[in-house]
Amino acid sequence: MAHILRNAEVWRRTGFEKADVLIRDGRIERIAASIPSEADAEETDLKGCHILPGLVDVHVHFREPGFSCKETIRTGSLAAAHGGYTTVCAMPNLNPVPDSMEHLALELDAIARDAVIRVLPYGTITVGEKGERLADMAAMAPHVAAFSDDGRGVQDDGMMREGMCEAKRLGRILAAHCEVNGLLRGGYIHDGEYARAHGHRGICSESEWGQIARDVELARETGASYHVCHISTKESVDIIRRAKASGVDITCETGPHYLVFTDADLQEDGRFKMNPPIRSAEDRAALIEGILDGTIDMIATDHAPHEASAKDKGLEGSAMGVVGLETAFAVMYTHFVRTGRLSLERLVELMALNPAARFGIAGGLEEGASADLAVFDLAAEWTVDPERFLSKGRATPFAGMDLRGECVMTMAGGRTVWKK
Repeated sequence: MAHILRNAEVWRRTGFEKADVLIRDGRIERIAASIPSEADAEETDLKGCHILPGLVDVHVHFREPGFSCKETIRTGSLAAAHGGYTTVCAMPNLNPVPDSMEHLALELDAIARDAVIRVLPYGTITVGEKGERLADMAAMAPHVAAFSDDGRGVQDDGMMREGMCEAKRLGRILAAHCEVNGLLRGGYIHDGEYARAHGHRGICSESEWGQIARDVELARETGASYHVCHISTKESVDIIRRAKASGVDITCETGPHYLVFTDADLQEDGRFKMNPPIRSAEDRAALIEGILDGTIDMIATDHAPHEASAKDKGLEGSAMGVVGLETAFAVMYTHFVRTGRLSLERLVELMALNPAARFGIAGGLEEGASADLAVFDLAAEWTVDPERFLSKGRATPFAGMDLRGECVMTMAGGRTVWKK
């Protein structure tokens, strides 16, 4: 069965061009100004819309196995498709933790059975994410996107060095949630003005950047391919900028909420609680500068759904984590492309091309490639209503925000997996 997408503005490496796209047997066969009709081809008129390479998020939590009350592979991948994503990398804080092939197989089986897009799992660096001994990284390597103990920083320098050496030997990226446990001191939001004014315990910035600084030196020593998850502080940006300039093989990500909000925007509501926390105006400015100068390589959502009862206890009592797959593109488009701070082409790099290139994910809007693509109506106006999410999670700091840019169709491997 063939499918012809007509009259859209299609992403090309030189910019957007009005074109038709012919898809056959799951692959992009032709992109041209005009493609003749075929007897067996379904046709979709996409006048006024833009066709982008399918978005890629290298940092999501789909909670299965172990926590299906929060999210499943099925609901998480549907939410991703709703947001224009065709590939996501699922973090390993599961039960059982994917620290061996026996445990990883449970997640792989769920992905094969229920995912509507490409879901690539992470394997852990250490057994049980406890930071005490290495997981069976060699056995898992052919089946995972990368290795991470996400949610927990590896505290021991020697253990992190071992993990980096093994990841390098296996030709895989090591991705780190950077957090010095000894500096947390029971904090749960940024250690800033809001925390002091409202009597909350704060998380200091050094708990993040201190471990990044350590890891940069370990990556320099070992030659490992190192990726820093969800950076949130100005010091993190500076450390990574200098590490790149000195030749360390390092990339990093940040999330839309760190680029839009500051701790002055916090409310006494669990939908503003995540780890790392939303930080100061100075931190946000540094993150934006990092996006503009290329220090920050990609946007990732850290999509972390919870059941309502885990998020209704305010800032102090709620679980860490917010959802983001269904809002990320529109948030970035509204706040950065429409305001002139980023081009649409640069946003495509941040949300599709760069993460795919770094993590070795095949695809792209090219003839011969898998038909993984997202169609957006950039003129569409909509208001974030969590009750319309396909994710089980509803907690988002963007609730009620008016946005531009709506995903109207997502294709993965030539199959339409979301259509408005």
